[in-house]
Amino acid sequence: MRTLSPKFRLTLKYYIMETITIVVGYLAAICMVCGYLPQAIYTIRTRDTDGIALPTFMSMGLGSVFFVVQGVLLGNMPLIITNVITGLSSLIIFAIKINNDYLKPRRRNRQER
Repeated sequence: MRTLSPKFRLTLKYYIMETITIVVGYLAAICMVCGYLPQAIYTIRTRDTDGIALPTFMSMGLGSVFFVVQGVLLGNMPLIITNVITGLSSLIIFAIKINNDYLKPRRRNRQER
């Protein structure tokens, strides 16, 4: 019976670990998007942003930008895809929040004068 050479075993172990890492990355991406999109869809449909803290979405959006940069530097597609989606969602929610909290009240005040 032949045994595997140490070099082959090391290569096989590396391949298995890399495959597991990629699968875990894609699973994390799916979980993040599935956790984030319902809030974005709800906000886009209803325009309700009363329960959303602006600093939270600003920091999450900025974090997404940094993760996209990291994903590009590492060549990590799950990281890039996830954070492009969450970053765009944050940007849309941020725009709706700014419109609701700052622009609409100003328009109302101008109309009342």
